[in-house]
Amino acid sequence: MPRLLGVDIPSDRPTVISLTYLFGVGPKSARQLCQAAGIDPQKRARELQEDEVARLAALLDKDYVVEGQLRRQVAQNVSRLRDIACYRGMRHRRGLPVRGQRTRTNARTRKGPRRTVAGKKGVKDLR
Repeated sequence: MPRLLGVDIPSDRPTVISLTYLFGVGPKSARQLCQAAGIDPQKRARELQEDEVARLAALLDKDYVVEGQLRRQVAQNVSRLRDIACYRGMRHRRGLPVRGQRTRTNARTRKGPRRTVAGKKGVKDLR
């Protein structure tokens, strides 16, 4: 199992697919990496030579912001929004959708599991 930037990439998949397991590397940038490093994208990751892995690691360090550095950058951006108390920062702070999605329904990913409100009466109970 080859190791790039502290992440084990799957060895049984093609290199272009294995590279997408790195945070910040998508399909397009994986193809660009393979082309720049001179590696066949369909070659399995376990078949990569040491020098090819080293070339990929060097390209990732030089040209891309990935893994820990990118995670830190995203976290800093979110904390900056929270600190300046802008609308998006307040949504992050409250754990609500940030990009304009509706919250009356379909916001369960951000809001978490439903919490029943105690003491709420239904329509039939009022009679």
